[in-house]
Amino acid sequence: MDFDFSDDQVSLREAVARWVSKDHSFERRHGLAKAGGASRAVYGELAELGLTALAVPEAHGGMGFGPVEAMVVLEELGRGLVSAPYAQGALVAPALLARGDAALASDWLPKMAEGSALVVLAHQERAARYALERCDTTARTEGGQWMLSGHKSVVPAGDEADAFIVPAMLDGTVALFLVERGASGSSVRGYPTQDGARAAELALAQCPARLVTRDGLAALELAQDIGIAALAAEAVGVMDRLVATTVDYLNTRKQFGVALSTFQALRHRVADVKMQLELARSMSYYASLKLNEPVEQRRRALSQAKLQLNQSVRFVGQQCIQLHGGIGVTDEYSASHDFKRLTMIEMAWGDTPHHLEQVCQRMQDTAGVFA
Repeated sequence: MDFDFSDDQVSLREAVARWVSKDHSFERRHGLAKAGGASRAVYGELAELGLTALAVPEAHGGMGFGPVEAMVVLEELGRGLVSAPYAQGALVAPALLARGDAALASDWLPKMAEGSALVVLAHQERAARYALERCDTTARTEGGQWMLSGHKSVVPAGDEADAFIVPAMLDGTVALFLVERGASGSSVRGYPTQDGARAAELALAQCPARLVTRDGLAALELAQDIGIAALAAEAVGVMDRLVATTVDYLNTRKQFGVALSTFQALRHRVADVKMQLELARSMSYYASLKLNEPVEQRRRALSQAKLQLNQSVRFVGQQCIQLHGGIGVTDEYSASHDFKRLTMIEMAWGDTPHHLEQVCQRMQDTAGVFA
């Protein structure tokens, strides 16, 4: 199998890397985090690069690129520690709208491609514990209009979004609806997150909505898998950055008159860190390549990838911070921001126990051998 990137994919990576180097320094990122994490302006700059059109179908003004191109972009955004809701707004939401109501897709996808509209998935509920089928939000019709009631938590960039894709129970099954920001009966309460981004609580009380699709659970499973692949790619970029920072620190910091990098025990720990990084990188490639597989193979592969990713980000993050010592957790130092982002990545779209259970359930007929 050829794992070399095409010339177009290399050019895409270089374009994103140039933007990160020129316009998204750590000082800017730190300033945004201290100011509350608002990132809509950063998302607009990504739109100017054409990145918000990456996964939107060509019929709706997008470029129609696939998972590998998305992986390339997310790696570089992770390496730059860019906190804009790129995966949510440019990958997950377009995939959901593209498989739903055609008129709704025509209304929103062109605006999403050009970056003038930010639509995010609001699916998390307090009692769901990563179970996509568990949903207390309800939908009913009133005078020919869909009305939603419920509460969604930790909505990414929820107080900056223009609309939300909301799962709700309809006739005993999960369906997806689109709710516009400011719709009657809706309220949004935003707050900063631990990693310097923003999230929000979304409350709905007889709020008007438009139906995206009645087959909501299958769509949510696809959204989760796209989200996991995006997280894996971003995490590889963040870990690349953190490991490079740590190695540079060990090469310059001296103890007993010699650089820390000369101590064999520390060199062994760095070797273990790099091994975990490469395991995460290989599973990131695996996740992206499996996104277009049939549902069962795709779901198993993405749970396998998230399980390894969770183990890698925890190990790499903890070891690198310990190798730094006290400076590693100071807010003015980039390593602490990398560590916080890796911690959030570990918890997003399913933590380690959740995906361990998913892998076990889906591999009973293979005795643990990858198919």
